[in-house]
This record gives sequence, structure tokens and C-alpha cells, in this order.
Amino acid sequence: MQKSNSVVLGTKTYYRPIEAAIRWADLLRYEQHILEALGQRALPAHGEFPRWPHLCLYVDRIFDGITHGELVCGKSGIVRETVRVKLNDPALTIRHVDLKSWVAHYYPGEKPSFLFDELERALHPAVNPQTLSVLLVEREVTKAELAELKHTNEPLRVEHDNCAKRHCSRQPGLRSESTYQNIICGLLTLLLGESPSGAAYSSFRNMDAVVSALLAHHAGLPGMSERTLWAKLGQARRHVATSG
Repeated sequence: MQKSNSVVLGTKTYYRPIEAAIRWADLLRYEQHILEALGQRALPAHGEFPRWPHLCLYVDRIFDGITHGELVCGKSGIVRETVRVKLNDPALTIRHVDLKSWVAHYYPGEKPSFLFDELERALHPAVNPQTLSVLLVEREVTKAELAELKHTNEPLRVEHDNCAKRHCSRQPGLRSESTYQNIICGLLTLLLGESPSGAAYSSFRNMDAVVSALLAHHAGLPGMSERTLWAKLGQARRHVATSG
């Protein structure tokens, strides 16, 4: 909260270069001391404020921008073509809006709080207000499209869930279970049985051989574990034996 108050107090319509540098360096609480030390001078002497090296840096940047015609200046807050201001004139001033535009263009990575609000400081230097507006519009369009897709997809999702529930709850009836066990037992008879003449129907000699072959060819499939195979094959043989 204290920081917010200092920003409000430090913001002005126009600034002397030293006043702008003081705010840029976040030295507003020392402004009176710095201004008294400078008197009528516009620039601090080299090494005059060793505690605050950024102060001289920012003053130099501002005067460099004015000298090269990048930063518009005026006199006592007035900017006119007919007004001629010397760089050492104590009345030389820079308007807040001109200073903000100049900093944003030439020093996009630095956004002093007396020029930029919290949202502007949070933005990446490559994102300007115009780009942000475009991004926000695109975001709203994308949200609307997503909502439409969700609305269209909802009946399909409900139907899929219902089908999945019906599939999971579907269990074979007693008749179907009996049929499967009869078939399994019949296949075991062919695999392990002999013809009337005594010739083996297959090369399998016992249940161990059948289970091993099934595991070798179908390992990983649901139900194809050694424990399950022994249980199901034995259950099928017992079912046929008791049915007969």
C-alpha cells in the first residue's frame, strides 16, 4: 500500500530531467535532499552521489535522448516549436506522456512505476497494449469455440459412458457359460484324446503341455495367465463330467 501511495505522489504532468531520474531510480524519498544539493544545476557532477549510481545513469540517458532528438522537451511544462531551451536551463522539462513513450521505445525492459501501472509492468516488453488487445480478443474467440465444442461433444460423451457401463455390466448368462465350458472341454478332448484305433489326436500329452502352449502363443491377453487357465480348463472338464 505504501508503494502505491508513493507512485501517486511522485507522478506529475511534467518533470525536470533530474526529477524524472530521481523517480526512475526509485529515490523519491530523497528528492528534497538531492535537489538542495544540486541547486540550480541541471546535471549532477560526476561521482556527486556515489550512494546512487543509477541516478547519474538515468540523468545521462534523459539528456542523451533530448540531445539526439528522441525525447521531446519544453520549458516549464510547455512544448512549442518557438520555445528554445538550453540543456542547462533549470526550467527545462519533459512531459509525462512523452517520457513514457520514450522509455517504452528505447528502454522496453525498464518500466519505472511512476510511468507504468502494474499491468503494464507485468507485460513482457514485446507485448504492447495493441498486441494485448488482439490476444484478449483471440482468447475470447477461442473460449467461445471451446464452449461450442463442449456443447456438441456432450451428447457423444454421455452415450459413450452409457455404452461403457452396459459393456462392463454385461455378464454371460448360465446358458452361455455352459456352452463355453462344453466347447472348451470338447477341444481338450481333441487335444488330449485318442482315436478308436489308439492314435493320438494331437501332439499334446497332458494339460501341462496345453497350458504351456497357450501361454507361449497368447501371453499378455486377458485371462491368459497360468492360474486362470488351470482354473478355467479344470472347471470346464468338471462341468462336462457332472453334466454327463
